[in-house]
Amino acid sequence: MTHNRHTVEKIGGTSMSRLSELRDTLLAAERDGSRYRRIFVVSAFGGITDLLLEHKKSGMPGVYASFANNEDDHGWLDALSKVGTAMDDAHRAVLDHPGDLAAAGDFVRDRIEGARSCLFDLQRLNSYGHFRLTEQLQIVRELLSGLGEAHSAFVATLMLQRAGVNARFVDLSGWRDEADISLDDRITTGLADVDLETEMPIVTGYAQCREGLMGEFDRGYSEVTFSRIAALTEAREAIIHKEFHLSSADPKLVGEVVKLGRTNYDVADQLANLGMEAIHPKAAKTLRRAEIPLRVTNAFEPDDPGTLIDDRPAETPGVEIVTGLDVTAIELFEQDMVGVKGYDTAVLEVLTRHKVRIVSKTSNANTIVHYVETSLKAARRVERDLKERFPSAMVTLRKLALISAVGRDMSRLAVLRRGLEALERAEVDVVAAMHGMRGVDAQFLVERDGKEPGIRALHDELVLPQPAVAQRKAA
Repeated sequence: MTHNRHTVEKIGGTSMSRLSELRDTLLAAERDGSRYRRIFVVSAFGGITDLLLEHKKSGMPGVYASFANNEDDHGWLDALSKVGTAMDDAHRAVLDHPGDLAAAGDFVRDRIEGARSCLFDLQRLNSYGHFRLTEQLQIVRELLSGLGEAHSAFVATLMLQRAGVNARFVDLSGWRDEADISLDDRITTGLADVDLETEMPIVTGYAQCREGLMGEFDRGYSEVTFSRIAALTEAREAIIHKEFHLSSADPKLVGEVVKLGRTNYDVADQLANLGMEAIHPKAAKTLRRAEIPLRVTNAFEPDDPGTLIDDRPAETPGVEIVTGLDVTAIELFEQDMVGVKGYDTAVLEVLTRHKVRIVSKTSNANTIVHYVETSLKAARRVERDLKERFPSAMVTLRKLALISAVGRDMSRLAVLRRGLEALERAEVDVVAAMHGMRGVDAQFLVERDGKEPGIRALHDELVLPQPAVAQRKAA
């Protein structure tokens, strides 16, 4: 495939909240002699999507969750007013010209009032017996999702235009657009007359389309939009700007870390499985198929090239990252399982029905264990359904942590043996351990309180140069 000279670049919500810091160093700065040949895809300002939907970590209801629960009008109305106030606060932190502030304020009022009217209309329809609000909730979620990205893209465009950049607001959110089109058509139409040599498109991370991004990707939709834009425009490179470097571990946990510099999409997939997403796995798949490399940079260190992710194998074997995730082990023990088919399928059906995400799995003659990331409430539901399905089986739940060592090529490193020895020296009890045949990851299941000391022990043993470890311990 022949790529064009431009890049497609994404800025996440946390970095967007510091947008004014990025104006001169990242967005308006010249690169290769030009400010242009770049498409920026932006997320909502930090915290806005949580207020629109629900808090990603705590689950605290936002507008969508309050509306879906439908306890009273005041809940979602108050939540929507809170969104409007937060949006105003966000753009006041970025813009300073009175004209720009007025335009941004008008934009917020138009979108918030439009959403309020739409939700009121849906409630009125629901008062008639022939209509069911539950059938429209996914559309409501899509509508609300687009508000945050449209606001941040509009504000970023105003800021750049004031700085002398020929920026163009490209709204893919489908606001008041009756067209029922595919994601590809939405993107192609939005960018149809953009001149990348003289214009800088600022594109919404949410794109309204027939497929419904929220239904399939939920909060990962902006990276899906980003990757699809890169593929459709045949970008030279896709770039994600974060507020940190992609490193060998969490520096807050282990101290000294190593910036990756280069890795591949296999490693990116493993990280996504462990909740440490460099990029959404579906977005990575799109870039991989289009043969477009991905670069992950620290947005606030613009002179650092960051980490390049492509399909090149490692030049030498090595562990690149050590990370961990809290999981729940769901164990099904059935003496009569030996030689009988169907147990695996039945367990997967129950896990799928309760929307439980599988992180890893082990099995033997009479036992199947799934290590899942889910709430205890959902795990209890799975336990109940499995006991009903297999009354003679023993089903147990156990809270654990999964620590994983990941690398492009970990062959001939004896990672499993060295990892077990390191964990034993750190007095971390290992419940189970696995090393895949592809040689890209080794997994260690430990008790929850062993996760952090376990990560430090494995990082010291498998990643850091041993003289550095010895020097630190001596100090």
